[in-house]
Amino acid sequence: MVTDLPFGDPARRDREAPLHPDAITATATGESLAPEALATKLAPARLVFFGEHHTSAAVHEAQRRLIAALLASKRTVLVGLEMFPYTVQPALDRWNKGELTEDEFVRESHWYKHWGFHWRYYRDVFLLRAQGARFFAVNAPREVISAVRKKGRDKLTPDEAAHLPAKIDTSSDEHRRLFRAYFGEGESTHAMSDAALEGMFQAQCAWDATMAWNALKALEAEHDPNAVMVVLLGSGHVAFGLGAPRQAASYAAVPIATVIPVPMTDEGKAARVRASYADYVWGVAPSPEASPYPSIGASVADRTGVPHPVVTEVEDGSAAKRAGLQADDRIVSFDGTPVPDKETLLRLAGAKNWGDHAALVVERAGKPVTLDVSLARASLGP
Repeated sequence: MVTDLPFGDPARRDREAPLHPDAITATATGESLAPEALATKLAPARLVFFGEHHTSAAVHEAQRRLIAALLASKRTVLVGLEMFPYTVQPALDRWNKGELTEDEFVRESHWYKHWGFHWRYYRDVFLLRAQGARFFAVNAPREVISAVRKKGRDKLTPDEAAHLPAKIDTSSDEHRRLFRAYFGEGESTHAMSDAALEGMFQAQCAWDATMAWNALKALEAEHDPNAVMVVLLGSGHVAFGLGAPRQAASYAAVPIATVIPVPMTDEGKAARVRASYADYVWGVAPSPEASPYPSIGASVADRTGVPHPVVTEVEDGSAAKRAGLQADDRIVSFDGTPVPDKETLLRLAGAKNWGDHAALVVERAGKPVTLDVSLARASLGP
């Protein structure tokens, strides 16, 4: 388990932190806390990195509860967002001012272009706007991070480099080992050269540094000693304090805290967590096998010169497979609405619920084909 590696704070990395269901553990002391008590513990903190699992409803509820508790404690709460490059901030400013409805915000921010995960996972967090939370884009444009991976930071064009902090720390061997441990969970690294892996690590550091840098800039611009910036980002950017927290500490001497929810089980076994994994670990329920929000079950891609998104893969047992969608189909319309790109398809599909139907018109071998997609979960057996 990546949560149980001997990395991070030397004072904590040699022991395990107790993990309790629906409770928060202060890993320095083992104390069990409710969200309101955690808000009190975080009173000195100005920057809080909250590591998430993107498709866990339990994790997003934990985010909502902590931010709500900080607001109730009369903190000025800023929320930094991994999912948006900082160039999208004008749309977030309009959201913060109450000038956009949910649908208008999803469209204007290009949620399904920049992120792709279902809006409803995050909806309740964004609705904390009504209680005073304000939201900030902290990431770099995706193509810039990709350029770092492919050619290295020293070969970026001036325009590409302008999106990144002047200083990015890539010196941590411990972070390199953690990065390889994460990568090794999903696929073998044997087929990849050391240069390719190092390029990915350099990109990860640039990613971490940019989010830390932009979060700090937004916090400093507030000129409010009562303000706290809570950055929502993948747990791999937060784990053991080696990613974004380490980069942030090199930029400013502000009190930093880390919070990571951990599912209580991992592949059927009780989860084990090293005390150095985060300052606070939050025991949450494992994600169910089926998403609470429907998916067509097909991967699509935009291709240059092609006016509609192209199906690249159809999942076995999915709604798309049952409807007869095939690889290389071009999705022309969804319930009668033209589909010019992947973002539009994801946005339209995001309005559906389990049990709904969708009428797809696809172009297959130059001819239109109409498909009825029944958004039902895969059968559990005979």
